[in-house]
Amino acid sequence: MKDIYLKSDATALADLVENGEVSADELLDCALEQVAALNPDLNAVVMMQEDLARRTIREGLPEGPFKGVPFLLKDLGAEAVGFPLNNGSRLWRDSECDHDSELFIRLRAAGLVTFGRTTSPELGVGPVTESQVYGGPTRNPWNTGHTSGGSSGGAGAVVAAGIVPAAHGSDGGGSVRIPASSCGLVGFKPTRARLPAGPDSGEGWGGMAIDGFLTRSLRDTARLLDAVDGPDAGAPYFPPPLQDGFVKAMQRPPQQLRVALCATTLSGTPVDGECVTAIEKTGRLLEDLGHNVVPLRLPETLDVEAMMLAWTRIVACGTALSVRSVLNGRPLDPSMVEGVTRGAIAYADEISGSDYLQAVNAVHAFGRRMAYLFDGIDVLVTPTLARPPAPVGLLKPDSEDFLAYRTGPGGVFDYSPFTAIFNASGQPAVSLPLHWSADDLPVGVHLAMPFGHDERLMALSAQIEQAAPWAGKQQELIDRLAGPRAG
Repeated sequence: MKDIYLKSDATALADLVENGEVSADELLDCALEQVAALNPDLNAVVMMQEDLARRTIREGLPEGPFKGVPFLLKDLGAEAVGFPLNNGSRLWRDSECDHDSELFIRLRAAGLVTFGRTTSPELGVGPVTESQVYGGPTRNPWNTGHTSGGSSGGAGAVVAAGIVPAAHGSDGGGSVRIPASSCGLVGFKPTRARLPAGPDSGEGWGGMAIDGFLTRSLRDTARLLDAVDGPDAGAPYFPPPLQDGFVKAMQRPPQQLRVALCATTLSGTPVDGECVTAIEKTGRLLEDLGHNVVPLRLPETLDVEAMMLAWTRIVACGTALSVRSVLNGRPLDPSMVEGVTRGAIAYADEISGSDYLQAVNAVHAFGRRMAYLFDGIDVLVTPTLARPPAPVGLLKPDSEDFLAYRTGPGGVFDYSPFTAIFNASGQPAVSLPLHWSADDLPVGVHLAMPFGHDERLMALSAQIEQAAPWAGKQQELIDRLAGPRAG
């Protein structure tokens, strides 16, 4: 049974349950066995609720597309009764939820068996997952000396290691795509407001945040997105409706596309040689598939740095609001939050209301400039990160200089200069596992399309997966971690 579990994606496991070949309890047994074996080294799974998961199975699972498949929620948002939250912070430790988020309601209706949560940096701020509430960093299963990414770093680690075939994540500046790149997975960020955010969030970080998933196979991502598609009632944004859905989009090969490659940042700064190699390989692949591939001509007026500064101000204000809301007038014990959080609060205190609105306007103005960038192209291809996954500790959230941590030399935006761009613009973007470095670390390739073109991006991704499948490489890691029993 374990061998079947480790070699199957969520879609295949659901088919086995549907056909009566395995039971939901047997699959949960496998997931729990994997947690026991691998989590001590990875530090990725928290808030285990086996009894609740067993009761959910006994009471009868919905006839959804993932009936009986074990699943994990990110320890940030995704409110669900019976699954307490840390939000990556000692300040929220074991906070009970008295209601279900709309996202969880839809995931439960899909038949998933949720049994715990995965680690996140404090309040989702950062491209690494090294929160003091978990007692240590979350580590990358490809090499535990390196980060699994952030903010959905726990989700990336558990999927790559074979603990579960798919897991929930969220993405406010790359927090699904960064761990996807770091862990050799698929991470798809849909168009703004494609997925529900309520009832607790009106808009995350000025409309930049959205939920998502970490998966090994593209078809799992497509089926999960279809299962939860559509904003909830009263949402402040509304995306262009899908034509047929993500799964059907995978079955339609795209017509010839105009592809722009960029092997530097969008400001022209060089990136690691492994990232350049990944882009060159992908360019050749896309040409072989019949697409028209050209180098991106960087516009002088894009001004990514101005957007990143505005994004930093919005995140600082959002972080300060979250902390003060939970304190409810009580003084903050500085030891209860990370240094970066203390720095964000201090930085937010320097930002006036008009400064905040100016930052929101700057982000939306940048989104318009990005729309013009796509006026002559269908897809932009870049690295997901500027280098392979960083060593543990390199971006540890200790610094109280929030601006320097985000935008200074060697900071967050030097490491991740691509992903937040598409949170700002609201465009769909995906990280695909198309390259591994010389020392066997994953290097993701990032593809983005115009606002609302989610299905077209999914169709291109499916064409790429078929031409350059990555499942075998992922399975090498799972088999290695499982040892002799995985033959």
